Amino acid sequence: MTDPRQSTITASHYNGNSANALIHLYRGESYKMVSYRQRLDNTTNWAVVTTAGIASFAMGNDEHSHATFLFAMFLNFYFLRLEARRFRSYEIAHHRVRIMERFFYPAILGDHVDAGWHQFLLGELAKPRSPISVSEALGWRLKRNYLWIYAAVLMAWLAKLATSYPRNTPISLETFVDTARVGTLSGWVVLLGVAALYAYLISLAVNASRDYPMEDD
Repeated sequence: MTDPRQSTITASHYNGNSANALIHLYRGESYKMVSYRQRLDNTTNWAVVTTAGIASFAMGNDEHSHATFLFAMFLNFYFLRLEARRFRSYEIAHHRVRIMERFFYPAILGDHVDAGWHQFLLGELAKPRSPISVSEALGWRLKRNYLWIYAAVLMAWLAKLATSYPRNTPISLETFVDTARVGTLSGWVVLLGVAALYAYLISLAVNASRDYPMEDD
């Protein structure tokens, strides 16, 4: 695509039908953005409500296993993956809206824009693709909401382990590790698994790109 600052097309190039078609496309993509924004909020609400319910169940009775919180961690990862997929769909609509805001409406208002932008938009319509990858989408949603949810789950899990020590047993690393065991899985396996999961999530959040297409200048 050529430099969008090149003066090659103005409002005179648009007839009524093409202008109306682009306006309706803009309205439709804007509606998609609102719809997916609501779906993103719904998924986050599911994660928050489910985590709160699981925490209440696990902490409500000493006999309930701390493994309940491990289930919450993996359930929230399912919600995170679902939300990342919705976020990528949201970004498809967002990208198309930004193309029209950068080229179509400036031309309608009398500015000069690059005539090649039509092919750019047609390419995006012919082969819809999100401007961000799956890992970037996961990272963005983690930074926005899920790191806080995962931090709450981790603290609640550690609190559950602390209250699950056998009575009259001195607190030590060996006791803590033994308390973390789940069935035939040793405490070390469980602890290392949780540590690996959180390291993976943090790396996704840290490495998520901060650059959006058409927002670089």
